[in-house]
Amino acid sequence: MFSSNTYQNRRKNLFNSIEDGLILFPGNNPVPMNYPSNHLPFRQDSNFMYYCGLDFSHLSLVLDVDKGEAILFGDDLSVDEIVWEGERTPISQMAESSGIDRFISSSDLETFIQKKDKEVHYLPLYRADQKMFVSELLNGIDNGASKELIQAVIRQRSIKSSEELAEIELALEITCEMHKIAMRQTKHGMLEQSIVGAMEGFALSKGRRLAYPIIFTIHGEILHSNVYTNIMHSGQLALNDSGAESPLHYASDITRTFPVNGKFSPTQKEIYEIVHNMQAVAFDYCKPGNSYKDAHLATARVAVEGLKSIGLMKGETEQAVEAGAHALFFPHGLGHMLGLDVHDMEGLGEDLVGYDNKSERSDQFGLAYLRLAKKLEPGFVLTVEPGIYFIPHLIDQWQLNEKHKAFINYNALASFRNFGGIRIEDNVVITEDGFRILGPHIPRTIDEIESIMAQ
Repeated sequence: MFSSNTYQNRRKNLFNSIEDGLILFPGNNPVPMNYPSNHLPFRQDSNFMYYCGLDFSHLSLVLDVDKGEAILFGDDLSVDEIVWEGERTPISQMAESSGIDRFISSSDLETFIQKKDKEVHYLPLYRADQKMFVSELLNGIDNGASKELIQAVIRQRSIKSSEELAEIELALEITCEMHKIAMRQTKHGMLEQSIVGAMEGFALSKGRRLAYPIIFTIHGEILHSNVYTNIMHSGQLALNDSGAESPLHYASDITRTFPVNGKFSPTQKEIYEIVHNMQAVAFDYCKPGNSYKDAHLATARVAVEGLKSIGLMKGETEQAVEAGAHALFFPHGLGHMLGLDVHDMEGLGEDLVGYDNKSERSDQFGLAYLRLAKKLEPGFVLTVEPGIYFIPHLIDQWQLNEKHKAFINYNALASFRNFGGIRIEDNVVITEDGFRILGPHIPRTIDEIESIMAQ
């Protein structure tokens, strides 16, 4: 945990943002995997953790806005529970460590809520057990998640403190080694799963967990593949999108793409350099006041120019980007916010997190998947992850419909059907006058990757 002052100050900030009523943060409880006593690994709710730091199940936090008071609801374990689970920190110590004013038994929460007879603010609920729990507390009558609270939490969590940045960099230290392990161990004839196991095993050996399921595949054209059953062969590219959590559950999110045999082919080098140039241009936009949508579109223009240079696209670059023709090769957004969640605060509403009243979400294919579009501010932590992909099903569909044929050389794409995809992703913090790449350096250039794979 951070110091109690950190959580007290966060709650004080929130009190100042909400007019009146009660704020309810239900903590997470264990989730059965396939029968009641066999649980998935416990992960605390990020918003609950942000405001009190307590990484234990069966807890709820209530903030009384009118009194400026925080109350923790929970119970110490019974002897029977201790037999199976071991001892845990007493509720009194939990409250003290978080600077919480008082603690009450969980069994009194419903009575406490109903006696107060105040508006209850809560955030969007993403789990069935949370929805049932809150519905029972409010007797099934409520106005839904509080937009006032959602907006206040987003404002607060969007700006990362120095201690939060330190946590993200702790996560990146482990992630850096995971990516180096993957580069060093990947060889012709290996199963993808063996590399995934080595990376996850390393994280576990350091007492860390994954921030999200690893994406490691020779089918880089599948954006979020979690299938690891392919045998890797020379001539193919391996895409590794993986990241560890910090001790306090802050996420990291890094992608590297490298040749299975350790040496990029000439064609692979051409595509890789285009993506590398896309990321360099995106970095140039990472400064306060710049729109991340503008960064995305600038990156798209680099993609078109690069693909034109090797004969895969044609026509006027600006027109191609405006029409969305580049999305055949770059069908996702440039990046997203990062913090306690790998897609930070996505559960609060992606449009509310990544957009504002000056930035409207597009409905154009590709651009519609941009998770972050608004102007950047100092303290934002985000991913910068351009990519180029050759997706056979999408190519076939667009070619059949003659979509953007003025900008795409479909005949030239035949030899790229089995190419896969390339993505390069790093995590940055926006500073007062620019940006800083977080964490230790992870091999990124062609020479760096080939060098480490030769070791």
